Amino acid sequence: MTATRLLSAVSTLALLAGPALSDSFNRVASFPVTANMAEGEDKARTSSAEIISASADGMTLIYTDSPLSVVGLIDITDPRQPKPLGNVALNGEPTTAHIIGSRAVVGVNTSESRANPSGRLAVIDLKSATEIASCDLGGQPDSVAVAPDGSFLAVAIENERDEDLGEGGLPQMPAGYLVKLPLADGSPDCARLQKIDLTGLADIAPEDPEPEFVDINEAGEIVVTLQENNHIAVIGADDTIAQHFSAGEVVLENVDTRTDGRLSFSEKTEPVRREPDGAKWIDADHFVTANEGDWKGGSRGFTIWNKDGTVVYESGAALEHAIAEIGHYPEKRSKSKGVEIESVEFARFGDTPLLFVLSERASVVAVYDLTDPAAPKLTQLLPSGISPEGAVAIPARNLFVTANEADLGEDGAARAHVMIYERSADEPAYPVLTSAGTEPLIGWGALGALAAAPGREDRLFAASDSVYAAMPSIYEIDITAKPARIVAQTIITRGGAPAQKLDIEGLTSDGEDGFWLANEGDAKKLVPHAILHVNAKGEITEEIALPEELLPHQTRFGAEGIAKVGNTLWLAMQREWGDDPEGKVKLLAYDLETREWGAVHYPLEPKGQGWMGLSEIAVRDEHAYVIERDNLIGDKAVVKKIFRVALADLHPAALEGTLPTVAKEEVRDLIPEMLALTNGYVLDKVEGLAFDAKGNAWVVTDNDGTDDSSGETLFWNLGQL
Repeated sequence: MTATRLLSAVSTLALLAGPALSDSFNRVASFPVTANMAEGEDKARTSSAEIISASADGMTLIYTDSPLSVVGLIDITDPRQPKPLGNVALNGEPTTAHIIGSRAVVGVNTSESRANPSGRLAVIDLKSATEIASCDLGGQPDSVAVAPDGSFLAVAIENERDEDLGEGGLPQMPAGYLVKLPLADGSPDCARLQKIDLTGLADIAPEDPEPEFVDINEAGEIVVTLQENNHIAVIGADDTIAQHFSAGEVVLENVDTRTDGRLSFSEKTEPVRREPDGAKWIDADHFVTANEGDWKGGSRGFTIWNKDGTVVYESGAALEHAIAEIGHYPEKRSKSKGVEIESVEFARFGDTPLLFVLSERASVVAVYDLTDPAAPKLTQLLPSGISPEGAVAIPARNLFVTANEADLGEDGAARAHVMIYERSADEPAYPVLTSAGTEPLIGWGALGALAAAPGREDRLFAASDSVYAAMPSIYEIDITAKPARIVAQTIITRGGAPAQKLDIEGLTSDGEDGFWLANEGDAKKLVPHAILHVNAKGEITEEIALPEELLPHQTRFGAEGIAKVGNTLWLAMQREWGDDPEGKVKLLAYDLETREWGAVHYPLEPKGQGWMGLSEIAVRDEHAYVIERDNLIGDKAVVKKIFRVALADLHPAALEGTLPTVAKEEVRDLIPEMLALTNGYVLDKVEGLAFDAKGNAWVVTDNDGTDDSSGETLFWNLGQL
């Protein structure tokens, strides 16, 4: 393989030091939003967790769920065991909710159309879970903020545009505005509602401001982002516009701007509008914006501003690079807005000012020490559910919470979750694998195969699957580092160019400097089912097609693992093909000397709600070990297990005859370990298994390149099996 790239002294020290333990957050619980549905409700319905906040005592969470037209409540008296408190129905789409004493105030969108927007601020009695009052806001509310002293609310009335109208741009009337609403004993004083005009400020469509997000500082000043207008305004405590300025543009360098099936952080953008979404005050004079972009912008990062409009800090591509190092970079978003920074949260934990930056597309939260606002220090990257939309910090309880809006239950993927993190002296549990320190930066993800190599006691090797079709790769991993570290990447080539039509799902050493690969085929995509051999440079030196007699029975669920026993290559087929009895899959055998094929049948566990299949095969001592799993996620997952078959029982028979069925022995249930690793939900794709030189078993999960996935990769040492 290619030589290991040396880490710079600075990078090495930074990696070894890591974040200060007193500043470390770890996830302690994951709460599926479906848990708040009442008994008898259809839990298959789409739900969501969007904007979230906490009660003053930090014991109760409230989040908006627009698909169900409800707000959900969670008891976090014990943050490790969050309890559902149910949903409160609203006649309209909730946008933001806050708990004030025994009540909650909720912005509710009731618009019949974008051309005729309407909305109200609903007041909910939490004890009876009913709406008891409301204020007509005159338009479509988005963000709602409560003044730190509890004296008033600010509401962004967005009156959002119709993206399907014309070219989807501005202006589209009616114009949005800002509402300031006094609070009396925790309830809004509707009679004193004040509308603050924001027209005439922005250079872009000044007649049609679309305020997106609001926040209030201790002086009673309001910062409001006008996302589509690429503008920011600061409203003084006297209700006048104290400052307003363009959010400006950013030129990004060393970024990936092409959605082309590879990760290449070497390009430069034209000037890109920031188009900020979320905003938070960090002190009396500074605030931070999340530059998500919506119309023609999105600068992939965040900006810290002085309230006079001066840029104090611009993250540029630095956060995106850090996200790529832990395998969360969303390649399919390269030509658009990259990691797409959605929102921000800020709080002081003890004496440390901390900024939390949410990446919608990478599904991570970056934690920064803002002791010096001009030089934020990245301390952690936290794994979140899919598409974190909102967050709340609860420093009095050392807690941080995210609301993750994506519900992919209809596609058999993860549901929407609320995730809870606790700050403690424990070491960070995530990431477990990183490419930090490589130069140039190695982007990675979708690890579907794992292998050891002779003479490399401190190394394992992994391969990526078809998510990165233009850069099929083998990665070299230093397993002595913590977290484990990707130190080199070898591109698999054919004729000097990155090989096409590959979906690498199995990897095993050839006993020398190269590897044998299992390529999972897909006839619809003209990808062949095959075995390939590559040398130390990644060059394909041999290609072996699966036998002709099997191809009439093929499906797209082919070889998911490969292992070498003497002169025989064994392939684990993921699911039944057309010639297999139900519940049995083939372990295919290919004799490298005689060039003959054979097989045995492996008996799968009984199917549950999903399918059952194999994901890997690896050999140690006198046994072949396989990963058997269902394709279910979260609390529906049942089987993510390691079984073994005695090598003495692997006697391949001719393919045209009846295949013998081998006996299997359960070795390890991986579900409890997966839950304990990061306190998330059970991930679907446990796909790689290998034994290091000491005989320890290692397992890796496939994060699908963050495509309809949270992007989490688990890579851990199971010890001796």
